[in-house]
Amino acid sequence: MLEYHKWIFNSEWYFNIVDKLVFATNTKFGILGYYDKELGAPPVEKFEIGGDGLSNQNNNQLIGRSILALSGYATTDLPNNTEGGNLFTKYTMELRYPFLFNPNSTIYVTCFLQGGNSWTRFREFNPFDVKSSAGLGLRVFLPMFGLLGFDYGFGFDKVLRCRLQLERLRQI
Repeated sequence: MLEYHKWIFNSEWYFNIVDKLVFATNTKFGILGYYDKELGAPPVEKFEIGGDGLSNQNNNQLIGRSILALSGYATTDLPNNTEGGNLFTKYTMELRYPFLFNPNSTIYVTCFLQGGNSWTRFREFNPFDVKSSAGLGLRVFLPMFGLLGFDYGFGFDKVLRCRLQLERLRQI
């Protein structure tokens, strides 16, 4: 029998800078806990951060993972995604500007900074140890579907990790 509790906290703040230009921030935090130390955390309902939020959607529904998009990173780029994380943080700051206001659809252009990570153990948790990215995006609000986003991000830590691996190979 699986006994666990799962909490996800979300905080959003919007500030109108000039005219229709809006500064938006978003913070998400999640924890997967358990009641029995002997059983530990369940093998399902873990957090997977990275990718576009849709990749491996069918496989993750079978094993019960919560998928959280992080632009600029594939789901395999973060080490804790192989077994899934029990904790996660994700931070987003963006500037958005609507260039089409229509009752049937509103279209925004955005530029954003994101950071996020997941951890398997609470003692490893560090809310400032995040993988960061920046990018551009397009948001389309359709009343029938809600807000749809198309983002392209560049992962800064992925590039740093590749450079460190190249330096290690050169030393060999």
